Amino acid sequence: MNIEIVQKADHLKLLEVWEASVRATHDFLAEEDLQELKPLILDQCFDAVDLRCVKNGDGEIQGFCGVHDGNIEMLFISPDARGKGIGSKLVAYAIKEQEASRVDVNGQNHQALGFYLHIGFKVTGRSPLDGQGKPYPLLHMTL
Repeated sequence: MNIEIVQKADHLKLLEVWEASVRATHDFLAEEDLQELKPLILDQCFDAVDLRCVKNGDGEIQGFCGVHDGNIEMLFISPDARGKGIGSKLVAYAIKEQEASRVDVNGQNHQALGFYLHIGFKVTGRSPLDGQGKPYPLLHMTL
């Protein structure tokens, strides 16, 4: 399981992984909000972060992580690849190689909250709205 730099040509595949992951873990997210986010993720968010991914033996992206200014902005794992250590490996890389020490987690995403707490992050703040001003509370976490 090697961590690789994401190429621009991989962005559409990343979007597929993102959507599948969100559908598997963000059951609180309204369909219209998910559809509204897709073009933003593809056209703006991927280019705004330092992206790394893990591919399987066939070269298919299994998960990815994006870091900006010490903050893990995105971590998404393909549903069929969950529980195999990909997220842990990507976060360990982000911490060590990309100097990440912060992450914001949707308060309703209990799986992600538990994952980051297990790694050693602590909740240090809360916001009632997400980055798009939607009523999806965020938990601010720091190592």
